[in-house]
Amino acid sequence: MRKLHPDQSDMFEEALFPVRAPAERIDLQRFRSRLKRAMAEAIRQCPYDRPIIAARMAQYLGLPSISKATLDGFTAESKANHDISISRFKAFVRATGAVWLWDMVVSEDGLTVLEGDEARLAEIALLQQEQRVLTRKLNTLRSVPVNVKRRGR
Repeated sequence: MRKLHPDQSDMFEEALFPVRAPAERIDLQRFRSRLKRAMAEAIRQCPYDRPIIAARMAQYLGLPSISKATLDGFTAESKANHDISISRFKAFVRATGAVWLWDMVVSEDGLTVLEGDEARLAEIALLQQEQRVLTRKLNTLRSVPVNVKRRGR
């Protein structure tokens, strides 16, 4: 693999904040499968084992317990009708620390999730865009001489 100069970017590199378009239609089977695989990957990446993740989820939800079998059902593609509720999904994300799952869930809707301070990047870009528009308007106004009629009063 060729090393790039630090000031040079790789035009084939995946965008950190991709611009997405919403999918024409919801393919529920495909989405369900992607979510289950992503949740299984989150478990693999998590430093806690499944029983601990289930216990952490129960704690976040204020429940006495969530079984490992329930957790397994949420990640088993063979159990297509065993979907996770949004509140349990939120607890799962917290329990595993896999906040990237939120971005995966909304990606087909044309959305990108920004975490914490990253939102300021969008705000900065918006202000810079508005600044460019105002600069163009100001330059247009400056390009036409102003005929001042009130001289020497």
